[in-house]
Amino acid sequence: MMNLNQYEVLTFDCYGTLIDWETGVIKALQPILDAHQIQLNEDGILELFARFESQLEGGEYRQYKNILQGVVQKFGEHFDFTPSSVELTALADSVKHWLPFPDTVEALHILKKRLKLAIISNVDDDLFAFTAKHLQVEFDSVITAEQVKSYKPSLQNFQVAIARLGIPSEKILHVAGSIYHDIVPAKALGLSTVWVNRRFGKEGLGATLAAVSNPDLEVPNLKTLAEMIQL
Repeated sequence: MMNLNQYEVLTFDCYGTLIDWETGVIKALQPILDAHQIQLNEDGILELFARFESQLEGGEYRQYKNILQGVVQKFGEHFDFTPSSVELTALADSVKHWLPFPDTVEALHILKKRLKLAIISNVDDDLFAFTAKHLQVEFDSVITAEQVKSYKPSLQNFQVAIARLGIPSEKILHVAGSIYHDIVPAKALGLSTVWVNRRFGKEGLGATLAAVSNPDLEVPNLKTLAEMIQL
C-alpha cells in the first residue's frame, strides 16, 4: 500500500480526469456526423477522435484549438464530407462548456486542504481559463501544452512541470485518467502515479489510445482518492 502522506503536490491531467471530455467530444461531434448522414455510435466516435487527435499532436506543434479543428477535418476526410466553417470550429468552441465529473469539485476542495495542486494539460491557456471557472479551485501551478509547445505523452511537458514546481520528484504524485497520455510518461520520469479509471466497467478505450503501464494506485474516481488521502 503506497504512503499517500509522502507527497506535497498533486499534479493533475485535466480533460478526462477532472473534466468529462468524452461527453463533451460526443456532444460536439455527433451533430456534425448526423448532419452528413454518418451513422457512428459513441464508442466509434471516441475511437476515431483518439486516433486523429494523437496523429495531429504528434506533428509540429500548433494550438489545441487548431488540433481540434484538424480532428473535425479528419472526420470529414474519413467519411468523405466537407465540414462547414461552423462545423470546423464546433469541437474547439465546445471545450469551454465541458463540465467536471460529478465528484471533481468537492474532491479538489478536500485535496486542496492537504496538498498543493497543479495542472499538466494538453490545452491552450485561454481554453483552460474557461475550464478553471468550472473547477472552482485555485491551482498552485498550471502547465499547458501551449506553454511547453508540445503535447503529452511527450516527456517535455512533465519535465517542465517538475522544474517549475521546484520540489523533488518523489514529492509529486501525478493523477490522470489516461494511461497513454500520462501514466506512461510520468512513470518513465520516475513519478508516482494514480490512474483514475473513469471508464471502469465500460467497454473500449474511449478517447485515448491503447497503452500499457503500471500505475502505483488505481481508483475509480477522484472522490475515492480524496477519501484515501484524508485517512
